[in-house]
Amino acid sequence: MSASRVTIKDVAKLAQVSIATVSNVINGTGRVSTETRRKVERAIGQLDFAPSASARTLKDKQSSLIAVVVPLLEKGRLQDNPFYWHLVRGIEESARGVKLHVILIGIGPDETFSFVREQHLDGLIFVGAFARTEVVESMLRLGVPCVFMDSLVDDPSYYQVVLDDELGGYIGTKHLLSLGHERIALLTGVLLEGGVNYCRWQGYRRALEEAGVPYRPELVYEEPTSSLGGYRAASRIGAKTGGITAVFALSDMTAIGLVKGLHDLGISVPRDISVVGFDDDERARYCIPALTTVRQDIVEKGRTAVRLLTAQLERDPLAERRVTLGVELVPRQSTAPPSR
Repeated sequence: MSASRVTIKDVAKLAQVSIATVSNVINGTGRVSTETRRKVERAIGQLDFAPSASARTLKDKQSSLIAVVVPLLEKGRLQDNPFYWHLVRGIEESARGVKLHVILIGIGPDETFSFVREQHLDGLIFVGAFARTEVVESMLRLGVPCVFMDSLVDDPSYYQVVLDDELGGYIGTKHLLSLGHERIALLTGVLLEGGVNYCRWQGYRRALEEAGVPYRPELVYEEPTSSLGGYRAASRIGAKTGGITAVFALSDMTAIGLVKGLHDLGISVPRDISVVGFDDDERARYCIPALTTVRQDIVEKGRTAVRLLTAQLERDPLAERRVTLGVELVPRQSTAPPSR
């Protein structure tokens, strides 16, 4: 049965409930048990049913509420990473200006997005999504305005806010090369082709190639993007034979953990090893030594996402679909020429 011919009656029949119950689940109204709700949601998914605006009542029942959606890909990732709190700050500041309210939601791989209907959300800002996954497909079937941020999606019809991550990887590595470093380790999260870390890795490789420095895959360390991940990586990096003289960590949070780990091993930054981070988190300027980093304007990223979401809510046909934000190097005390 094609999605265009599926009706609420078909959903009710498959779920073995009344049409009124299906309507209550779609609109988040009435009393529906958790088991019944799940049956209806499964039926909606199986039939690929997309309620009309009138059926969903989102058009007629504006909530002035949007959600920032973050996949919980790693245990504790949402709680531990201050990136998200800076991001939400930018989103909340801009949303308030257009009379929208913001909630932050972490989701797992089996999310049904029932909260969208239950709370009559007007829009979503999705951080770290992966194209063609069931989570993204389920969300898109709702037909709710959405902006993707730092996401691995390649459909030009999607509204997206991205960073020039390849340039960020390039300028961070270029800085270390300019100081005379050649054995430069890269401390990254999981490298997924097309993802944020992958693009930064490409910039790292390009800078090395331009400088005539061989790329050494054994100098690329994939660790959890967390302070603990950076701390644990310190022992691996410090024990590396061949003399690593610099590390480019692809998040400030990881870099700060690395600096602490190296310190506990008796390795001085930057005397023994220089360290560069990525983000310019507020803590970067206050740690000891102050962290050299690649700056992205996280708050502006959030503001841009709200602007793209507002354009959809207002049905602006001329709104741009993809916005790429720039980066810049911020030199501080954690980098210096290698010791001879």
